[in-house]
Amino acid sequence: MPKHVHMEGEAFRYMENSKELLKAASIEDNVYIDKKPVREAFGTAYLAVLEAINEALIKKGVTVKQLPKSVDGYRAALQKYLTVNNGKLLRSFEYLYESLHIAGYYRGLLHNVSTVKDEIKEAEVFINKLLR
Repeated sequence: MPKHVHMEGEAFRYMENSKELLKAASIEDNVYIDKKPVREAFGTAYLAVLEAINEALIKKGVTVKQLPKSVDGYRAALQKYLTVNNGKLLRSFEYLYESLHIAGYYRGLLHNVSTVKDEIKEAEVFINKLLR
């Protein structure tokens, strides 16, 4: 996908916001030196993943009121509606939960520029698989 294409949907909007947060973060020696914008970028990318799942669930007939409200709810919804014959999607979600939400956002453990960008890219790949 070309870099400057306007992406539709909330999930894509959140991904663009995540990338913008990273652009504003200071880098020295291939490491982000300010944790705050990096953690915000991870948090926003994780929200993009959740929004993508919400969109996919709505397309499957789940009502807004029935959308998951916890990570366990997202796991159950993925299993029930979206991964019937594809366990890879659930594994990808688990990986993104651990890398984006726990390591990147909650604990602020990821600082290496290439690592951070790779993790954000994984979120984008997941979203595109789900919605494109």
